[in-house]
Amino acid sequence: MSKIKKSNKCNLKETNCAGNCYGCGLTTKGQKRVLLQGNEACVEGGIAAGMRFFAGYPITPSTEVAEQAALRLPQVGGRFIQMEDEIAAMAAIIGGSAAGVKSMTATSGPGFSLKQENLGYACFAEVPCVIVCVQRSGPSTGLPTSPSQGDIMQARWGTHGDHPIIALAPANVAECYSLTVRCFNLSEKYRVPVLLMTDEIVGHLREGIVIPDPKTVEVYDRKVDKSIPPFKVPKGEVAPLSAPFGQGQRYNITGLVHNEKGFPTNSTSVAGELCTRLMKKIEDNLDDIIEYEERHIEDAEVVVVAYGGTTRAAVSAVNAARAKGKKVGLFRPITIWPFAQDRVAEIAKKVKKIVVAEHNYGQLVHEIDLAAKGQCKIGFVGKVDGTIIMPDEIEAEILR
Repeated sequence: MSKIKKSNKCNLKETNCAGNCYGCGLTTKGQKRVLLQGNEACVEGGIAAGMRFFAGYPITPSTEVAEQAALRLPQVGGRFIQMEDEIAAMAAIIGGSAAGVKSMTATSGPGFSLKQENLGYACFAEVPCVIVCVQRSGPSTGLPTSPSQGDIMQARWGTHGDHPIIALAPANVAECYSLTVRCFNLSEKYRVPVLLMTDEIVGHLREGIVIPDPKTVEVYDRKVDKSIPPFKVPKGEVAPLSAPFGQGQRYNITGLVHNEKGFPTNSTSVAGELCTRLMKKIEDNLDDIIEYEERHIEDAEVVVVAYGGTTRAAVSAVNAARAKGKKVGLFRPITIWPFAQDRVAEIAKKVKKIVVAEHNYGQLVHEIDLAAKGQCKIGFVGKVDGTIIMPDEIEAEILR
């Protein structure tokens, strides 16, 4: 599985540094250093990846994504539309993608709930699109301006039925840019909706980041094959997209079980083959999809697991504990779904304790516990009162 190792001090003094870490300020020809909010950086990353259509509805704390998209898309020949609600926004980007345009929407908890039915439709119809969820405190209306990571399980299981999903979690503003690019690339490559599960802390954070030279940004564009039906898939491969609607190829898109031309069928053999293929196209490519960061894992007796907005507090806690002579490491899942369970199982064999820190009552901690299989103790630091987790709270659980 892919692995990013980042040391405490950046040592990438190379001309290919894109600034997608905690930032050293290094820039080279074609790059520029800018001050951006995390929500704004998502839009800039989307545009760099080729996003030219955004449909959304304002909701705190994601509204700045829509505002930036409304400003920037017309400047690059794209289109922005404010829909009447979150359900319609999700439907609109499905239509935009089917018309051949890379499409994105953004929302927060209550709106994310509303998107779930159409999100399932996009999964089953294999329509690539990107959904940014800037998580806030809940449930229901909750604390609209307060941080949370309470939508992690909804990201995986929010819509009904067995379905594939990919979800990434940025930990800083630079990753809001770089991971949005990656979201689009994964979405186009595997023909699946991809979620950017950011949170209020990261979404409203402002940092100086390095925007790479657009010519150096790796962009994956969808494969189109008009010579075969849209859902006829060579064994072991992802279905190529059909020609965009209106460009001469006749086919159907539906949320029903469908044949290779997209038309509904009640065939149980087709249903079994289709549903299995949708899951396998993700399961068979975990090495390409799963990404994580590790620090001080080699000698660790205790490992802290954190992601998104809790990462900075976790890094500070790990550094403070190590300064006291404790052998503590950090594991940060960048890809939340599919979950890096094999790597967590390997870590659990070597350590005495894993401490999970997340802004909820306990969601990803259960995946950690399942992967660890009782091989080490599991500690948990969580908050649901709208305040942030502090480094000393994590350190206390490390030392407990």
